[in-house]
Amino acid sequence: MTDVTIVDGYVDEPAHFGVPPYISTYPRYVAGALVDAGVERRAITYHTIDALREERQRWGDVADADLVVYVGGMTVPGQYVGGTPATPEEAREVAWTADGTTLMGGPVRFGVGDTEGRTETERDDLDFDYVAGADVEAAAHDLALNDLSGVEHRYRDLEESSRWAREGAFIVEQHPTHPDYLICEIETGRGCAYRCSFCTEPLYGDATFRDAESIVDEVDALADHGVRSFRLGRQADLLAYDHGRKPNPAAIERLYRGIRAAVPDLETLHLDNVNPRTIVEFPERSREALATIAEYNTAGDTAAFGLESADPVVQDENDLQVSADECFRAIEIVNEVAGWRPETGDDTTRLPKLLPGINLLHGLKGEREETFAHNQRFLERVLDAGLMVRRINVRQVMTFEGTEMAEVGTEIAVANQDRFRAYKREIRETVDRPMLERVVPPGTVLEDVHLEYHEEGTTFGRQLGTYPLLVGIPGERDLGRTLDIAITDHGFRSVTGVPYPLDANAASMDELATLPGVTRSRAGDLVVDRPYESPDDVPGVLDPFVRVG
Repeated sequence: MTDVTIVDGYVDEPAHFGVPPYISTYPRYVAGALVDAGVERRAITYHTIDALREERQRWGDVADADLVVYVGGMTVPGQYVGGTPATPEEAREVAWTADGTTLMGGPVRFGVGDTEGRTETERDDLDFDYVAGADVEAAAHDLALNDLSGVEHRYRDLEESSRWAREGAFIVEQHPTHPDYLICEIETGRGCAYRCSFCTEPLYGDATFRDAESIVDEVDALADHGVRSFRLGRQADLLAYDHGRKPNPAAIERLYRGIRAAVPDLETLHLDNVNPRTIVEFPERSREALATIAEYNTAGDTAAFGLESADPVVQDENDLQVSADECFRAIEIVNEVAGWRPETGDDTTRLPKLLPGINLLHGLKGEREETFAHNQRFLERVLDAGLMVRRINVRQVMTFEGTEMAEVGTEIAVANQDRFRAYKREIRETVDRPMLERVVPPGTVLEDVHLEYHEEGTTFGRQLGTYPLLVGIPGERDLGRTLDIAITDHGFRSVTGVPYPLDANAASMDELATLPGVTRSRAGDLVVDRPYESPDDVPGVLDPFVRVG
């Protein structure tokens, strides 16, 4: 086998994310498996689905390759800014275009579909020669060796995953946003011992974990290829790392300390999932582990809590693992231990080190009118207690074969569509905005905001990290740059800011009018009265926003 093309259609799973600026483990491990099977690095080409859309000539690599490996699949619904996941029609076009052998894998093996709470997802092989019924990287390895016997249903072992993780790190250099705007999803383990009705993660089996040395080795290899941002996201519960149930603070310290030593100049080190049940069952171990994470991570980190529902009836019928009271206590503990803000030395406010995020899922078995009220009361309780959560994710279930929800499909979600929309809108208005104001008060400085797109005279950007804030900046600026931004105002799900520090002698009227307490009329006066010689000459415009010269 001479030439291989990997097409990344992007993935979004309960414990795995790969929509730009993220790159998932799948294309990296596939590349490593191919190298391990004897394929030369220079013979392996990688394209994202967005790159194929933007430059049609790239399809030549799909047509001419001896082997085309497509990875993709969304098993949780989402809205995306950095990229648009491939549609089933686009995946099929990959198969039709290729003259060589085609292999499809990733969570797409569980089913295809891109609608939230409306369409049952069914398996569709999309005209590929092979569909990896287990690990796509193992299938690619076997195909490269012309060993077709286990192509569709073989899982990699831990030794292979560690070897392939390092060998495949080179492929990140072919990502369109490499090196400045790319964050690598890092697998610490996969699978889950719990069996929530809707979740595909248990289909990978009980939890298994990679050792810290192999993870650090992978991070080190990625750093050699220019990556400086990482998320420990490919796991169901980071606090359960290396044990499966109760926290092992020593193992978590080895992992984080090792990553910091391997990449001392890293820019982002975040995590994703934490099971709040772990925190309430083992509070002292959890406190120690959370303190370690907050010591080594970068600010703005988020631990996603899968509460899913505060309704005890829904909890019982779907085997959910944490009650509303337990989740509330876990939120308190994370706030106490890890919700502190780093000192900066310049009197500016920065994001907290680590906060919880709340996942609420609708359309589950047992859902009723009271379910919406239970959830809303829970969120109001968190808000009224003065606690902080970084984000509230309210979504509807997608149903996949192999999960318990497959028995009832999506009928519940469809029946409650209108109620769901009104309820979600109310949460955005009554909870999200005041929570954002608490987490990101005016004057908070966000460093290295990457400018991504324009809309109606505003430039929007985000930091690299877990659930980064969407920031709107007045005016249309050159995209692809990074700016430090001081926050001036809040929406329901996004914030407004200006470059930090803002030069009073160069700022636009729109920027000045964004500052707290500055009306548009006052902004006009500030422009007319320029130039200023010192900040004291700019009355009514307070630090930390403005400088002069």
